[in-house]
Amino acid sequence: MVTAIVFIKADVARIPEVAEQVAAIEGVSEVYSVTGGLDLIAMIRVARHDDLATVIPDHLNRVPGVLSTETHIAFRAYSSHDLEAAFSLGQEDGV
Repeated sequence: MVTAIVFIKADVARIPEVAEQVAAIEGVSEVYSVTGGLDLIAMIRVARHDDLATVIPDHLNRVPGVLSTETHIAFRAYSSHDLEAAFSLGQEDGV
């Protein structure tokens, strides 16, 4: 499994639509809206490095409203986490 983190600058007026279109691309596992100098961060998970060429330049970069991207390829994961558990922090059981 190859993981890439893509920093996305988007047309501010179109961020929700851009995020939804990026999230719908096969190989994109998550899209986050963020503060700071970026608008979105996309997590890409594919089987082979060559698949990144299909996901990022062929699809993600062509989404209307994407102004620029910066891609970082992960070499090694040092921890794994359960996203469901992370998002349920602070909630009581049964709520």
